[in-house]
Amino acid sequence: MRLRRRAFAELVDTQLELFAGDHAQLLAECEEALGAYDDAAAEDAEERYGEYVELVDAVRDELELVRDRYAASLDGRTAEAYEAAFNDAARRRFPGWTLELD
Repeated sequence: MRLRRRAFAELVDTQLELFAGDHAQLLAECEEALGAYDDAAAEDAEERYGEYVELVDAVRDELELVRDRYAASLDGRTAEAYEAAFNDAARRRFPGWTLELD
């Protein structure tokens, strides 16, 4: 299946590039929320972390939507290879925000 994943490399890179442009504000909000959590006083840290997690969940949900819409147009084995390629590339491109990509 490794070969099939490579077949999707250019497509996935393009999809992730478009995603980054289309969701630049959301990605920036994630960075800001992480910074706010890192800088938060102990009494505010839990709330700041919750805000950060909500934004990370939104990024993950949007990435899954991109992936799943395209995968729906493929047959079973090809879809599995595409999904694996997408997940791997998304984890590399957006580390920390996509660890739980389903």
